[in-house]
Amino acid sequence: MTPYLLPVAVLVELLGLLSGATSLSVAAGVLFLVYFMLILPELEGYARYLAFITLLTLAALFSVDRLPPEQMTNAAAAAAFYGAFLGSLGMMQCLVRRFEVLRRIHDVLLGGASFWLYPKYALTSCAVASVLNFGVMNLLCGALSDTLRERGITGTARLRWLRSVLSSTLRGFALVPLIAPTSVAVAIITREVPSLSWAQLLPYGATAALLFIGLGWRLEHRRFQQISTERARLERWPDGSITLILVVAAVFGVMAGLVLTTRLNVSRAAMVTVPVITVLYMLCHDRVLLPVLREVVDNTVSLKNEMCIFAASAALGVTLAAQVPPELLANLVAERVGLFGLAVVAMLILPLFAAVGIAPITVLSFLAGLLSQLTATGTPPLLIAVALVIGFSLAMMLSPFGPSVMLLARFGKLSRWVVAFGWNGLFALASLPLMLALLGLWYLTGVVL
Repeated sequence: MTPYLLPVAVLVELLGLLSGATSLSVAAGVLFLVYFMLILPELEGYARYLAFITLLTLAALFSVDRLPPEQMTNAAAAAAFYGAFLGSLGMMQCLVRRFEVLRRIHDVLLGGASFWLYPKYALTSCAVASVLNFGVMNLLCGALSDTLRERGITGTARLRWLRSVLSSTLRGFALVPLIAPTSVAVAIITREVPSLSWAQLLPYGATAALLFIGLGWRLEHRRFQQISTERARLERWPDGSITLILVVAAVFGVMAGLVLTTRLNVSRAAMVTVPVITVLYMLCHDRVLLPVLREVVDNTVSLKNEMCIFAASAALGVTLAAQVPPELLANLVAERVGLFGLAVVAMLILPLFAAVGIAPITVLSFLAGLLSQLTATGTPPLLIAVALVIGFSLAMMLSPFGPSVMLLARFGKLSRWVVAFGWNGLFALASLPLMLALLGLWYLTGVVL
């Protein structure tokens, strides 16, 4: 029965989102905890250690009366939300095997002039991820693995395909915090600082995103030219394209209906809609119940390491942020580093911690909580919030233990360190001075104060 606990935990959290019952979210958090404790030896090293550290920290704070019931409930609900967030949107992978157009999505994207391939991949990844978030990683990475295997592309050619396609997919996905209202980063920051909105962050995030795309385009253009000579040209759209369009339209239609008629925002509506539409289509397509249910369970369990990292990171970040006194932060701004210095530190600390193995969502949850306390002292939050979304974007590319890099490594059968540093190290180093200059310009001109 152990494998079924994970999808059941996701289902309970989705029911909690629909009903607004906090008790269901807490119950889902407990189910996640029980599941991860039962399979602790099976988890990868980082996921296992992070889960252990999170539990140890919570237990230590509770033993010294620093973790009241309200904070414990918040930690459980946060863990349930972010664990279910990844598990529900990961259901997109189940559609790849049933649609030729999804299996051949890379042939579709690789069509046209090679000059435009990098921005096409990055922007497609960003656009899909803006609604489906981690679903885009499962979709594009899973489809590429199948494409390379079916065509017998191996050795140096396979590595070239993986590096070009997966790195552009990852960088496109990393643009989501900068421009999408459904981003986890935006959700965390605006939840902690209600005076901020996505519309306020968008102009600055979009400017940073354009710089990221231009730099990546310059670095990857030659590799994309090489793989474009090995692509399969399509004479017509693959079979099932119209059906897929109808399924996607159903997803967006149901999402829009939920957003308009319920308390759910876009990201929560996506969490509910994607698995429901996916399972309904699987049942209609296969017409067998038990194999479909087994596939749903297997697909969810395959994400257990990434879901553990997400859930533990959220619980740990929310809890630690509540332990820092706000007056300490106010003194830091007034007497030590100033507003611009704090923004620079906020931006750099995310990729720095990511590079040494601390999941970005843990750090962002903690820093967003600190930003909330800092705002309460009268400090304008916008510059620091912009710095946080830029830093989170960089951290998503550099964290060898972040869910996005772990998914890429798993699908590509590569080391996480190769994906994070070998593919993205130069890109990140080249991006840092550009982003620092951008923050300095905004600060000196006063446009973000």
